[in-house]
Amino acid sequence: MAEEIRKRQTAPAQNDDFIAQGAILAAATVLTKVIGVVYRIPLANILGDAGNGFYGYAYQIYAMALMVSSLSLPTAVSKLVSAKMAVGQKRNALRVFACSMVFAVVVGLAVTAAIFFGADAISVYAMKSPLSVYALKMLAPGLFIVAIMAVIRGYFQGLGSMMPTAVSQIIEQLIRAVISIVGASIFVDLGTSAGEKAGEELLGPAYGAAGATLGTVLGALIALFFLFFVLWAYKGTMRRQYRTDRSRKQESYSHILKVLVFTAVPILFSTAIYNINQILDLTIFNHIMEAQGYVEEEYMALQGIYSGKYDTLVNVPLSIPTALCASVVPSLTAAVANGSKKLVHDKIDQTLRLTMVITIPCGVGFLVLASPLMVLLYNDASKTPAYLLMLGSVVVVLYAWASILNSILHGLNYISSPAKNAAIALGIHLVAFVIMMTVFKMNVYALAAGNIVFSMCMCWLDQRKVHKVCGFKLNIGDTFVKPLIASAVMGVVALLVYLGLNAVIGGRWFPVCAAILAAIPVYVVVVLKIGALSEDDILALPMGVRLLRYCRKLHLMPQNQEEEE
Repeated sequence: MAEEIRKRQTAPAQNDDFIAQGAILAAATVLTKVIGVVYRIPLANILGDAGNGFYGYAYQIYAMALMVSSLSLPTAVSKLVSAKMAVGQKRNALRVFACSMVFAVVVGLAVTAAIFFGADAISVYAMKSPLSVYALKMLAPGLFIVAIMAVIRGYFQGLGSMMPTAVSQIIEQLIRAVISIVGASIFVDLGTSAGEKAGEELLGPAYGAAGATLGTVLGALIALFFLFFVLWAYKGTMRRQYRTDRSRKQESYSHILKVLVFTAVPILFSTAIYNINQILDLTIFNHIMEAQGYVEEEYMALQGIYSGKYDTLVNVPLSIPTALCASVVPSLTAAVANGSKKLVHDKIDQTLRLTMVITIPCGVGFLVLASPLMVLLYNDASKTPAYLLMLGSVVVVLYAWASILNSILHGLNYISSPAKNAAIALGIHLVAFVIMMTVFKMNVYALAAGNIVFSMCMCWLDQRKVHKVCGFKLNIGDTFVKPLIASAVMGVVALLVYLGLNAVIGGRWFPVCAAILAAIPVYVVVVLKIGALSEDDILALPMGVRLLRYCRKLHLMPQNQEEEE
């Protein structure tokens, strides 16, 4: 892995393979999400809907705290490191890494202490769910661990290598899956026994949620040890970079810290608003449901369906644009530093098209196979989870689009614009959400519908800003229409296969799995034949030359492209 990073540092600038690196990270991220879906199935059964509610709510608070301590750091560090490397300032790139590490230690410790010692107040007064305190306290140490990981991941992303991040994510998720299931099983039994003595029947699910969060902390810790090993293997190259740097400019740590903070804080706000809308929604949801006469067990069960089933599935395809975001920011930063407007436009166009080619079919798949998927994964044939997932089909596309646009603006050095746009979108979203809950009595469906409102506002505001700052014009046909046509064909095939096999054979697994397996090649063929992906797009993927050769051999490329050859 260290050798792979060294090769990237000596590669010429024209061989910028941000799509390939993004694809590597996307594959790893999707794998981690799939692992997450798989282990959440037994976990959901162990915890029950109420336990999933405690787990999901505590995790939302944890995710919000993670924003403050960590999650803006990979983007900020990678952006600063890539900018220094683009102009040959290798020594300053190392100083950025060192300064960021100290910053992460201080902030990580502070946020960890705040969440751990404030868990009681947060769970009682803010969350209206006192029993979530156990899971929240268990999660708190993970905030410090992830802060350190964020800096190391951001440093290697800035060097153009997503491999350390990708491998560490897989390690983290595997450990998390095993420990979460074991921990939940043990703690549910402990909580049930304690609940019988205390006369509190929800103590079992609450303890179980805390046991499940133990996997999050230990998974992060093992992944951090792996990243330390990668740093140790790369230390020789870091020393050579320091010695061979011929640039005369050496930035002070105080200046680097200032730039880091001014880079990280706007990213933090835009990312935090994405997460705070979930926390605000869940808090408002609990308060309104309580005011409408529901008891805690009822609204926490609904919240458990939303957090443990709907949210878990929707986040799988959303991991792909998240991975592309990690690679597009340093790549765009370098392109802007080199002053190439055409290169900037090409990167934006390619990233948006690839994102939609991947996420639109996922959304259509959720739409046509919502109920079969819920039965397959959770053995839940009730209408509520299926209807939520159908709404999620729109959320997947809009959130993916908005996430990529956010990162594009970061790469274009308009760091504060996504934060401003997110604040506007949040205000509109909250008004709409309260109306949906109080006037239309949409219950748990308002949570998914509110996501649509928020992401739609973000897409419109961010797209307008991108056009304003760099003149990029969105190609509606190639970006949206072609993937939508291919996805519609795929959706019809998937639905027909499922309905036919379900009527003839039946069963929980075979019809839906066969429908998915039939849909994938249909989509690939149609999306290639109608020209949604160009030859350059295919070449940019890992093993792109080989993939393009197969596509030509099978006559999958549009006729005009093959004739040009």
